[in-house]
Order: sequence, then C-alpha cells, then structure tokens
Amino acid sequence: MTFQIQAVTVYGKQPGQIRTVPFRTGTLNIVTGDSRRGKSALLTIIDYCLASSDYPVKAGKVRTYLGAYAVTLVKPGQQLFVARRAPERGTAVSTVLCILSQAPGTPPPPLEELSFTAPLDVAKDLLSDFCGIDRTVKVPAVARAQTIAPSIRHALYFCFQAQNEVANPDLLFHSQGEEWHPNTIRGVIPYFLGAVDPEQAALRNRLRLLRRDLSDLEAKLAQARDLGPASGQARALLTEAVEAGLLPHRDSEPTTEEVSSLLRIALEGRNQLVPGAGNDSDPLAAATGRRTQLRRAVGQNRARIADLKRALEENDDFAGQAREQRTRLASLGLMRVDRDTSQAAHCPVCEGPIASANSTVAAIMHDLERLDGDLHVIGSDTPALQRLLAQEEEQLQRLRAALSRNQDEINEISAGLRALRQEPDDVQRAAHVRGRISLYLDTTAQHVSAPQVEDRREDLQRQIAELEGLLSDDTQDDRLTSYLSLISHNIRTKAAALELDHSDAPIRLDVNRLTVVADTNDGPVRLADMGSAENHLGYHVATLLSLHEWFSEHRSPVPRTLILDQPSQVYFPPDYTGEPTPQGTDLSHLLNVYQTIVNTTQALDGALQVIVVEHADLADPLFRDHVVERWRYSNNQALVPPEWITEPIDDEDEDE
Repeated sequence: MTFQIQAVTVYGKQPGQIRTVPFRTGTLNIVTGDSRRGKSALLTIIDYCLASSDYPVKAGKVRTYLGAYAVTLVKPGQQLFVARRAPERGTAVSTVLCILSQAPGTPPPPLEELSFTAPLDVAKDLLSDFCGIDRTVKVPAVARAQTIAPSIRHALYFCFQAQNEVANPDLLFHSQGEEWHPNTIRGVIPYFLGAVDPEQAALRNRLRLLRRDLSDLEAKLAQARDLGPASGQARALLTEAVEAGLLPHRDSEPTTEEVSSLLRIALEGRNQLVPGAGNDSDPLAAATGRRTQLRRAVGQNRARIADLKRALEENDDFAGQAREQRTRLASLGLMRVDRDTSQAAHCPVCEGPIASANSTVAAIMHDLERLDGDLHVIGSDTPALQRLLAQEEEQLQRLRAALSRNQDEINEISAGLRALRQEPDDVQRAAHVRGRISLYLDTTAQHVSAPQVEDRREDLQRQIAELEGLLSDDTQDDRLTSYLSLISHNIRTKAAALELDHSDAPIRLDVNRLTVVADTNDGPVRLADMGSAENHLGYHVATLLSLHEWFSEHRSPVPRTLILDQPSQVYFPPDYTGEPTPQGTDLSHLLNVYQTIVNTTQALDGALQVIVVEHADLADPLFRDHVVERWRYSNNQALVPPEWITEPIDDEDEDE
C-alpha cells in the first residue's frame, strides 16, 4: 500500500512561525486563490520534500520568508513526516532531510525539535520504501547501456501536472521536457504498470552483467595474446637482432618457446656481433614476400569457399526441382502395375483394361527410379560439401591471423630500418636493437608478473546460454501491450464523458512517443496535432485518471495523489476571480472536468486523492464543496501569512 498527502507545513524564518495546510485523503481537494498567493508553490514544496535533487520553489515571498518545508504522508496505520530546510545562502539545495515515523494523527512538530540528518540518497530510499517500491528491481534504461532502479522520483512522473504541463500538447507527463527524462519515463512505465516480473527483471540484469563480463574478458585475453612471445612484434625483433649481428642466421623457424630465450641472448650479448650477419638477405623483402604468399592463399581459399557455396546452392535448387518433379510423377502411380509383367492392367477408375498405356507407364516408372537415384546422390554429397566448406572457412581464419602477425612483423622491421638508416655504425645499430628488445622484454615481464587472466569464457557463455533459455518465455512485452490496451479503453471512456474531439475513435496511450493517439479513419492523430486547448487538457486529465485507476486496482507502488495546477486556464483568463459567475459552455465544460475527477475518486472508494490549485472559485456545489483553502486578497489569506511579511518585496517573480 502506498501513501497520500495529509498536510503541507511551512516554517517561517522567525522562531515559532509554523503554518499547516491540511488535505482530505481519498477525495478531491481544491485550493483556490488570487495570483501571487502561493498556490503553485504547493506542488513545488511537495516535490522538494520528496527528495528532489534541485530546489524547484520559485523566487518570491515563499523563498524570502520561509526557512523550511514539510509534508505529512499517510497510509493505513502509518504516518511519515518529511521536512527539508530551504537552501542556505550560497548553496543550491539542502542535501539532508528530517524523516520521522509518527503515530497517525500526530501534528507537525516545531522546527526546533527537528533533526535534519538523513542524506538525500537515504531519504529517497526511505520514501521509496514507504511508497512500496521494490528497490531490488532494476529495469533496462532506454537508449543507454545501463539499468534503472525505480524510486519515488520516478513515480512522481505520474502524480504531478504543473501549470505549464496540465494542458501542454507536447508533454503528457511531469518533467517530460527535461533532458534524459523521456527515456527514463519509457524505461519505468512497465514497472509501475505491473508488467515487470521482479524475478525476470533480476535475471535480465544478471544476463546484462554476464555479457559485459564476457566482453571485458575477451578484451583482456586479446591483450595477453598480443604480449605473448610468439607475437608478430617478438618475431620482428628477432629478425632485427639477426640483421644487427646479435644472433646468427637460422634456417628453421624458431618455436614459440625459443623466441623469448633468443631475444634474451641477444640482449645479454653473449654472442659477439656476427660479421656480415643478415647482409645477404633483406628481412623486409622476405616478410613482404610471405605476405604476398599469404594473400594469394587467402584469395585461393575464398575462391574455393565461393565454389563450395555455389555447389551447395545448386544442389539445393536441383533437389527442390527434382522432389517437385518426383511428386508429380508419383501422383500418376494410380496406375496399378502388374508385378510380373510391369504392365498397367486396369484403369484405377473403371477397372477396364488399358493395354495401350503400358509404354507410357513404364517410361514414368523409369523416370521415377532415375529421380530417386539423383536425389540419393545429392543427399550423400551435401554433408561432404558442408564439411569441406567448414574446413575452408577455418583455414581462412588461420590465414587472416597469419596476415595480422605478418603485418606486425613488417611494421616492426620498417620501424627498425628507419632508425638504423640514421645509425649506420654496426655497434650503434646493435645497441639500438638491444634497446628495443629490452623495452619489449620489460613490458612482457610486467605482464607475466601480473595476475594471469583466467580464461572463463566457456563458463560465462554457458551461464549466458542458460539465462537466455530461462528468459525465452518472458512475456513482459505482451503483458505491457495488454495493460496499455485496457488503460487506453478507459481513456476513451473518459474522453467521451468530457466530450473531447476524436473520442468516438479508438484511443491509445503510446509509451514510445509518450503521448495519446486517436486512430481515426484518416490516420493516427497525436495529441500535439489535435486542435483546441480543451482537448489537450481533457486528454491529460483522462490519461492521468485512467493511469491512477490502474495503479489503485493493481496495487502499483505509485503515490495515490494527483496534483493539477490550474486546469481552468483553458477556459478563463489567469486573473479570473469568480466574479461575476461565467455562463455558457465554458463553465459547463470546466464543471464536466471536475465531475469526471469526482466520479473517479468515488469509484475508487478513497484510493485516490486529487489536489487542484485554481484561480477560479465557482459557486456550483460540485466545486464549492471540495474547496479546502481560499487565498484571496479580500480575506487576507495566503500560503505565507501576512504577519510574517516584514517588508515589501517585488511580486513579479512570486509563485502563484
């Protein structure tokens, strides 16, 4: 079970200043008032107290005269008091909160009794727990290689509609217009709708980590192979050592084990410079010649692979045509042939003799026997061709690896020759080669002395395969599609009650585009393409109410509170005060919005609380009976009591 908001409390900067705005749970609450009386600050104060990472309260009387904010959260049998100081001068935000578990009905304590000790991340976890969010679940982020742990901050996407959001044709959810938030909303919607199985989510996260581990391991193993004694770099240095006279010429190719020992011999100088060593041959030309041979071998190998693939395709084509021809001929087997004479004795229809058909039947039977033989030959040839193709492809991989090593060798020889051209003296040349060998051996020694990389690829691949098998039957996408279909049906029902355009067409909530779409006979119509601000407001209200119906009925961990900032802006100017009472369709349409809200809260039987802040103050009982606060200049009421204000301030930036 998640929570609703019982009260918002503000503390002045002077001792003893405390003001509480109470709310009724499970029903509609309306706070109405004039401009710049602090109405819109209620949403930002609640947002700030629920572990916001910034300070959303706007400049004005609220910032100037208030020093701390608090909300009282309640759910059956439990009450949580959350307070947070305003940022101190020179800081962007306060990073510690006060969180108190209270007995139900306990009033907000005085400011001096509060202890602000809970760090922001700890407070966010405590609030997520109180909301009922399973913090062990992680869902994949959209368009980012990481996961998201759903929290109270993500749940609030579906609880707030600020003044610039409640009728916005381009933004359906709270904070949707901020960077990264759209993809985050897309990532967490399946969890809050209940489409994510916690066990499956854990397996998916485990699979992601294993794939990352496998990729990291393969990179480390590749690096280890590059530093091995048989690498192209090592063999190139060995060739340079022979050319510099540090080692005698060898007719045979050294083994992997011999390469390192020969390099050490060259470095230690146990051999004197070998006169004329290496002068009879060009190592670069030899390496280039081997590369030419390797390339020729690769070309021949590719040609053989192409021939084998073409033969397999021809076999498949011929076999398909032969099987089709055999099927047609076999269908003529209705002619019953005498086993002794191979003659078709009777017609299969009338049982009469058909001696004239004997030669035709015999020809057909001969063709059938020939086709059977051809199919048998092709069937026996195909596996052999496939084996040859696999062998040739393996040989191609070996040739490519040899080409890579050969290129390393050419690069090393070329670098050495460029340096040696500047040092013609044999002694200097040998010293230069020794220096390069020393650097290489030191690097490989550090690699060898470091902990060896254990080749766990087979084990990781086995674990990945097992998890992929377990996740093959996961139906999360199907569940999400089904849930969205049901929610979309409710949106359409509410849109029809609000008399919105396109409500006679199928309506769907598009979680990829984060909007509402009407599927009309002329094609899909997105919310942004619908005319009239009344439609924009109506579909916002219909969507958020339908989502909260789903959250309540399926016990989703989303606060059972929906806050709307001035929905009447669509119908009346911002400075409207309720006098005189408007008439006509605008009034009836606004009352229809409130009737839809009241109907939803009543249908959920106390499971949803809606808080609306308004300029309008309608005389209709539907509106009047749900007003909990009136903040007007005429009654000298506001969020910040007038007696707290000690000097005039500029109201231009005041939160409404």
